[in-house]
Amino acid sequence: MRLAGKTAIVTGGGSGFGAGIARAFAAEGARVMVADVNAEAAAAVAAEIGGIAQAVDVSRDAAVQAMAEAAEAEFGRLDILVNNAGVTHLPMPMEEVSEADFDRVMAVNTKSVYLAARHIVPRMKAAKAGAILNVASTAGLSPRPRLSWYNASKGWMITATKAMAVELAPHGLRVNAICPVAGETPLLKSFLGEDTPEMRAKFLSTIPLGRFSTPGDMGAAALFLCSDEAAMITGVALEVDGGRCI
Repeated sequence: MRLAGKTAIVTGGGSGFGAGIARAFAAEGARVMVADVNAEAAAAVAAEIGGIAQAVDVSRDAAVQAMAEAAEAEFGRLDILVNNAGVTHLPMPMEEVSEADFDRVMAVNTKSVYLAARHIVPRMKAAKAGAILNVASTAGLSPRPRLSWYNASKGWMITATKAMAVELAPHGLRVNAICPVAGETPLLKSFLGEDTPEMRAKFLSTIPLGRFSTPGDMGAAALFLCSDEAAMITGVALEVDGGRCI
């Protein structure tokens, strides 16, 4: 029960890595708000783990403010924030990505971190404690061709993590990131362009451990970084990638 008595918000918690993180936190004693743009998915995971659900578009200020206020009203305090919600554009030459797709990637993958900081960091500062985890990607460390603007958004997230860690450390807050390789999530088809046995085999050949990331892998890594066991760790971008970035 490494998170006994702790409270957490997990964005994008209705599926994929976010759901894995929410399950891991709840199993270790945390009270979890499962926040997702898909209200039904959030409700399903929340019901499974005994948490609460919150519909949220993390790219909208008013929605993120409402999420923070709902968590505070329900929990009374907020110990952990996981910025997991993310999207990508389809693989294509960088100049062919539409402006709408570029704006969506930046709004969901980067602006969301800013908005969450606006509304949640002041609450954590007041408590003089808190752990923030940003779910970045190996794409931010070892960019793949044809995913240029997604790569850039995840590189931004890694730099933001380090900047946040330095600024917030004197206030008792820790900020870290995890960098998963592609996994069995709703985004996999978008990363691959087409989900075929051939495309899977080609991608898996670049991962030394020979498999995709799983929600359980992310849950375990997130649990460690957000627990008191990682009390001396801040500003890291932990590769959870089976050796992909070596």
